[in-house]
Amino acid sequence: MTTSTTVGNRPDEAEFAALLTGTVAAEAPRVFAVVEEFGERSDARIAAWGMAFPDHTELVGVHRPLRMSLSAPESALPLFTRDHTRAHLIWAEPIDN
Repeated sequence: MTTSTTVGNRPDEAEFAALLTGTVAAEAPRVFAVVEEFGERSDARIAAWGMAFPDHTELVGVHRPLRMSLSAPESALPLFTRDHTRAHLIWAEPIDN
């Protein structure tokens, strides 16, 4: 991250805040949910939340103590698929207010 807009000068507070905001937006992980589907479209629940980074994924369980690092978001699906339960990966999209 470059924090100066002119060589030798520090950005003012507003410029620095804009640089930080841009960096956070550019480097933010993608958020997703692992949703368990029970039966055939009978019921479903969010079983875990995850953050996908460029080189790995972090996963946190909702209904049980679960924290793990995985190579990719799709790697979580087999962990939540059982008899009569199918796992789905759903990407969270921001809601415009």
